[in-house]
Amino acid sequence: MDRYRVRPGSDIDLGKWDPNDTPAFDGDKDEGKKTLRELNKRLEDLQELLWAGQKHRLLVVLQAMDAGGKDGTIRHVFEGVNPQGVRVANFKVPTRKELAHDYLWRVHRQVPGDGEIVIFNRSHYEDVLVVRVAELVPPEVWSRRYRHINEFERMLADEGTTILKFYLHIDRDEQKERFRDRLKEKPWKFSMGDLDTREQWPKYMEAFEDVLRKTSTDWAPWYVVPANRKWYRNLVVGTVLVETLEGLEMRYPEPEDDLDGVVIE
Repeated sequence: MDRYRVRPGSDIDLGKWDPNDTPAFDGDKDEGKKTLRELNKRLEDLQELLWAGQKHRLLVVLQAMDAGGKDGTIRHVFEGVNPQGVRVANFKVPTRKELAHDYLWRVHRQVPGDGEIVIFNRSHYEDVLVVRVAELVPPEVWSRRYRHINEFERMLADEGTTILKFYLHIDRDEQKERFRDRLKEKPWKFSMGDLDTREQWPKYMEAFEDVLRKTSTDWAPWYVVPANRKWYRNLVVGTVLVETLEGLEMRYPEPEDDLDGVVIE
């Protein structure tokens, strides 16, 4: 999975990252789904350890173009995981109350506590993506936010939060097919605004490249996930999550003394 990790300060050209890439797995789609079920079980066990220990926190950030697969990734990668210790936070258009504060205020309120996994479906990065492309604030405002975000994430990491950030990389043709499927099968999920965003594809690619270049750090790395093939996307994200949690070397808390003599009547 290291091949998908963005090195701090590295130059990024998303045109050179193949969204159909599948080199980390030799099998076909069916074998990939079988492997994902094994990852689901391992993730379930690791999440239980995380929750029981109450010592670590995990923040998972998902970003993508519209129809990039954020919802599907959450649904498939976290299938079977105990919802008691897993939470999804969505960041849509800010409310009036949220706009009355700094742009990170609503984000900080959603970060994980001890033992929790929190998944950001979109995130604070919207403030250097859609805000930039839609010209909601001038360049001198959004351009300083990369530094804010790095410092914010550094603070979270210093205080015990493990951060993983995934950019789900699809191409424009794949988005077209997914939009067509959505319009046919889930019209309630389709918005005419999606087409406006699609018109801005080159500007969004430029904005995502700046995000990956300027905010992939040792304490909060970005992974560019090939996402045209949904099964492979899920495998990549699931594998990174499992390997990261295993690296925390978690243990169950020690039981209370003298439990051997306890009799339950």
